[in-house]
Amino acid sequence: MPASEEAEQVTWSQVLSWRLVQQHLAPRMPSGGVADVASALCGLHAQLTSSAELSAVARLRNPREHELEESLWNRRDLVKLWGVRGTLHFLPAAELDEWLSVFGTFGNYGMGKPDVRRLVDMVGRALYGRHLTRVELAREVDRLCGSAEYGRLLTESWGTALKPASFSGRLCFAPGEGTTVRFTHPGSWVGADPSSVPPHDARPAVARRALAMHGAAGLEDLTRWLGTGSGRTVELLASLGPAAVPVTIEGRPGYALAEHLPGLRAATEPRTVRLLPAFDQWTITLPRDTDAGLAPVHRPRVYRPQGWLSPVILVGHRIRGVWRATRQGGGLLVTLESFGRGLPRWAMLAAEHEAERLAAVSGRRLALTWEA
Repeated sequence: MPASEEAEQVTWSQVLSWRLVQQHLAPRMPSGGVADVASALCGLHAQLTSSAELSAVARLRNPREHELEESLWNRRDLVKLWGVRGTLHFLPAAELDEWLSVFGTFGNYGMGKPDVRRLVDMVGRALYGRHLTRVELAREVDRLCGSAEYGRLLTESWGTALKPASFSGRLCFAPGEGTTVRFTHPGSWVGADPSSVPPHDARPAVARRALAMHGAAGLEDLTRWLGTGSGRTVELLASLGPAAVPVTIEGRPGYALAEHLPGLRAATEPRTVRLLPAFDQWTITLPRDTDAGLAPVHRPRVYRPQGWLSPVILVGHRIRGVWRATRQGGGLLVTLESFGRGLPRWAMLAAEHEAERLAAVSGRRLALTWEA
């Protein structure tokens, strides 16, 4: 980061309008597929597969049903594993080495402890070239270690061993069967080799993607998104050198890519409406200490207990309501609810068009209702 104290002055309206462009919400991505969306968003949140699919649908001009499943298990250009904030993500296989190289420097979940490192190594040995359930993995680790202690850790909690194994590039998800989850090694699954990209080379690549996806952001916002201490965020930004420049967002310090300053200056709020699913990257990255993107009175409707995020109606760069969808037979029941005094007529019609688009992609008949 440059040492100069001079910073570009921008507004939240400019930042969020530019972020819409960077996150391919306005306009949508004219070509490409789910893996391209995942690349632009630094991964698709994978807590709910259906939400990840809808995040891609919202951004692709020509989405296809079942494309996410094809990318994961047939083309293998997406990989499911634990990523930023220790949450499940779908990441592009082509960029996996850089992400894993950076994740491997994290200290979360006791990754620096000798016993955790040994467990992670045993997990990698057990999974290479194989697809194992959690119980099968625990048994194989027991066999390799000659002790039931490590296998017990694998069955007690997700975080104790599976997350550091994922961060270290030894574990990702394999095709399951029904509700049965299986794991494999990213090296044998997609040829991943994070050791081929040293952290000093991986950091600027990851930092550039993160800052591009945010458009511009403050240190606290980037740290919250990354899920590590602020020192890691500073380290990532510093790796960009003069490519990252300071900006002031309505009096608040932040950073942007130097090449994006012209876009930031020219950004204006578009007349668009998007239906975004739960856990969408837009909602995750939205600043929490300003009302620029969401009125404070409505935050509890969006940011719910236990870390759940609601599906939202995005009008321009502001969240103006919530929605839900239920599949019933061959139909799709979509319920829209606007906040406050409601939406202007043009926005209501656009939201209804988005609901029709969702039904068309899923090959279902739309049943639409508005709630007061």
